[in-house]
Amino acid sequence: MQIPQIELRSGYAMPQVGFGTWRLWGGEGIAAIGAALKMGYRHLDTADYYENHAEVATAMADYDREEVFLTSKVWPDDLRHDDLIAACERNLQELRTEYLDLYLLHWPNPAIDMAESLGALGELVERGLVRSVGVCNFVQARLAEALEISSVPISGHQFELHPLLYQRELVDFCQGEGVAVTAYCPIARGAVYENETVGDIANETGRTCAQVSLRWLLQKGCVVIPRSSKISHIEENLDILDWELTEDQVARIDAIPERRRLIRMDGYDEF
Repeated sequence: MQIPQIELRSGYAMPQVGFGTWRLWGGEGIAAIGAALKMGYRHLDTADYYENHAEVATAMADYDREEVFLTSKVWPDDLRHDDLIAACERNLQELRTEYLDLYLLHWPNPAIDMAESLGALGELVERGLVRSVGVCNFVQARLAEALEISSVPISGHQFELHPLLYQRELVDFCQGEGVAVTAYCPIARGAVYENETVGDIANETGRTCAQVSLRWLLQKGCVVIPRSSKISHIEENLDILDWELTEDQVARIDAIPERRRLIRMDGYDEF
């Protein structure tokens, strides 16, 4: 079944199901990424911080570049204009590609003027090195400021989002502004298996807790980027396209009171 696409403010489209590559290194990483591509994933999510651009490039080598939507991210230490430009040029060399489909500010850096960083992203778009740009881990007020001052459309916002951390207001704000939401840690690193509500719905649907979590996010209009090094899990995470949760099941997940945040970063964390 074909993966649905999310239309971006830049005019491009992003597959709604992607494959996260965090901590996928060496031969195991290449095998996992290659298996995902073979199964039909056409959206790969990486970052400078992951230090696996070479593995991603190797796994992509047998595919037409236009077939794969490729996202990478610049680390917050490199958000000054010249540093950001240099980081992107280096990332392109590492990924053995002439352009990125989406380039994100990985975290905000309050010590660096956001206008300077966004200006550099705009230059990358003008030069054809990046097709779409976005941010990660921004609170609503910072995202609103970015939308106001950026010379190019902010197409995406990637942040932690799963049934145990439903950031409803941030999701609603993004989608109201036409900014695509990408959920990282979409199965809460397996913690959804500990939740009674998700477990009950998994039993009702004959699906796994991971599939229920991912399907819930899809029905919220979000992009999901699950990662795994296990072939069976990679396949399972893609099997979420030809079935739906009921309105009642979605509402029950919405009502989960837990607020379990998995990702924090000293010095840059605004959450």
